[in-house]
Amino acid sequence: MSKTNGTFSTKCRVVVKENIDLTDKEKQIFDRLLEVVRHFSLETKLRVAGGWVRDKLLGKECYDIDIAIDNLLGREFCEKVNEYLTSTGEETHGIGVIQSNPDQSKHLETARMRLFDVWIDFVNLRSEDYAANSRIPTMQFGSAEQDAYRRDLTINSLFYNINTSSVEDFTGRGLDDLKFGKIVTPLPPKETFLDDPLRVLRAIRFSARFEFEMVEELKVAAADNDVKSAIADKISRERIGHEIDLMVSGNQPAKAMACVSELGLLWVVFTPPKNCEPLISEEHDKVCVRYMDAAWRHMHEAGCSFSDEQRRLYLYASLFIPLRKTVYIDNKKKRVPVVNYIFRNSLKLKASDADDVMRLHNAVKKFLSLIPFVLCKEDEQIGEIDWETDIIDVHLSLKLRILLGLLLREIKDFWRPALMISTLLHNNDSSVEVIEGGLEKRRRVFRDVEQEILKLGLEKVWEVKPLINGKEIIKILELGKGGPVVSEWQRKLLQWQLAYPSGTAEECVDWMTRQTQSKRART
Repeated sequence: MSKTNGTFSTKCRVVVKENIDLTDKEKQIFDRLLEVVRHFSLETKLRVAGGWVRDKLLGKECYDIDIAIDNLLGREFCEKVNEYLTSTGEETHGIGVIQSNPDQSKHLETARMRLFDVWIDFVNLRSEDYAANSRIPTMQFGSAEQDAYRRDLTINSLFYNINTSSVEDFTGRGLDDLKFGKIVTPLPPKETFLDDPLRVLRAIRFSARFEFEMVEELKVAAADNDVKSAIADKISRERIGHEIDLMVSGNQPAKAMACVSELGLLWVVFTPPKNCEPLISEEHDKVCVRYMDAAWRHMHEAGCSFSDEQRRLYLYASLFIPLRKTVYIDNKKKRVPVVNYIFRNSLKLKASDADDVMRLHNAVKKFLSLIPFVLCKEDEQIGEIDWETDIIDVHLSLKLRILLGLLLREIKDFWRPALMISTLLHNNDSSVEVIEGGLEKRRRVFRDVEQEILKLGLEKVWEVKPLINGKEIIKILELGKGGPVVSEWQRKLLQWQLAYPSGTAEECVDWMTRQTQSKRART
């Protein structure tokens, strides 16, 4: 075991702090836990495990505190905390228990409790014994060293001993790997990955997040067919989806996806259905990743400030650009976008994520049909656009505002991400081709179209309220009730408002009346 004795400055631009500086809140929490130990004369040693130790040594704040206990289950220690609070006349706290699930490589029961407004996880230190012909270990209390060797990575195997206020490195290399920016497993990597195959994805995520290097032995194990099969068969899709979502939401999503692809794991993770049309070829793997990389650079170099959710869905939509026209036949013989399957079945993410990415793809298609007219202002050609939507009879110069307005009302706050993806595809609209260079030209296209939308006053057009509501339409047309006729007029009146943004309700009614009279005269 080694301890931190100085500040490390390394070739890999990683600076490891001399010791861990506790915040006031952390000191308050740890002091309370030690009070419980002393009150009951427990011989328990309390250690903070994993990511919190790593991040604190890197000088980053971390609010994910996991307490490892050497001689009690986490639930039992939480009960002791409540007993102590009762003895001091303080309010006790609820205890949540997450059961172990060995079939899904969740080997430990975890207890959760809120202390000083911070959620803390409590778990016992573990060792594992494997019965013959079984991949599922028998869990036993273990020493801190045994537990450290069962962690996913050496940089996550460090402990902070609360009793002694010291950092412990039982693998003997956690601090050095942190110092030199290495992604290494404490035990042989294939053994570690087969124990919990999700560790492959965690290794990729931490490698991208910290820009650390995965050692060659680890990469070979991650690409091993046995490990790939274990990822597909042994890990719940929810856990896979959560890990992928952390990558996409992280600071280096394109690098993370490139690594997933390089290790041959892209379709293991984003498993498509079998009956795809057209078939997903091998080249789609690299092309998907290259689109995400281009989108990531495009967004940063254009200086776009997307919200976290906009950025996240923009990146997913970019990754799946090559699949946006690919469908499969579901159990009801319906043609369904493959992207929908990947989100709902392969990643088990929110149904709204699938819907939003497909809405982005649909908006991209419409933007692609409009961008040429925005750039060259050839209004007379706008009538050739086929959106399966009839446009009211107005001057050609007003049609562009109507079409852009309808599109933005569909996509709302996601119009900039949709436009940015569209500019990647502008003059390059092929499912399996990817742009190479030329991002500066595409940024100019993005800015030109964005400025036209702003000039037309459409940037929040979905917030515009109708001048004439459904009840008023029924009254004007002298109808007994609503129905298709009312819906049709609502569509037309929306277009009139988009064409004449300064128009009044009276002018709108006058136009509607004239249209109605004209129709009656023709019939």
